[in-house]
Amino acid sequence: MRLTKFTDLALRTVMRLAVSEEGEALTTREVAEAIAAPYTHTAKAVARLQHLGVLEARRGRGGGLVLTGFGLRASVGWLVRALEGDEEVVACEGDTPCPLRAACRLRGALRTAQQAFYAALDEFTVRDLVASPTGPVLVGLSLRTPDRRPG
Repeated sequence: MRLTKFTDLALRTVMRLAVSEEGEALTTREVAEAIAAPYTHTAKAVARLQHLGVLEARRGRGGGLVLTGFGLRASVGWLVRALEGDEEVVACEGDTPCPLRAACRLRGALRTAQQAFYAALDEFTVRDLVASPTGPVLVGLSLRTPDRRPG
C-alpha cells in the first residue's frame, strides 16, 4: 500500500501538533516549515483535518492550530481511511475496464490486503506515533525553523 502525498502530509501535521506544549498554538506556516512541506499543501491538509474534528484552528491574537483530544486519541487507521477514502487498490472499471473483472480473484485478494493494512494501523493512535524517540525529534524540527532558532 502506498499513501497519497496528501495523507502523508496530513499525518505529519497531526504528529507535529501532537507534541505541542499545553496552550501552544502553531500557525499553519510554522507547521509547514517544521515538516518541510509547502504552505499551500499544508493549508489544504489543515482544512481537511479541521473538518474531521482532528484539530481546531483558532483565529486572532493567540490563535493557531491545536490538536483536539479526539485527534490525539484517533486511530491511525481511522485517520488514513478518512483521508484516503474508501477506494479499492486497483481500478477494475474505469475508462478501460479490465477484461478479467468478471472472473478475477486479484481484486478480492487486494481488498483483503487493504483491510489488513487498515486493521494494522487501527492498533496505533496519534499519541502512539509521537512517543519517544519521535516526539522529541518533532519538537526539535520546530526549533530549527527560520523564525524559531534556539539561542
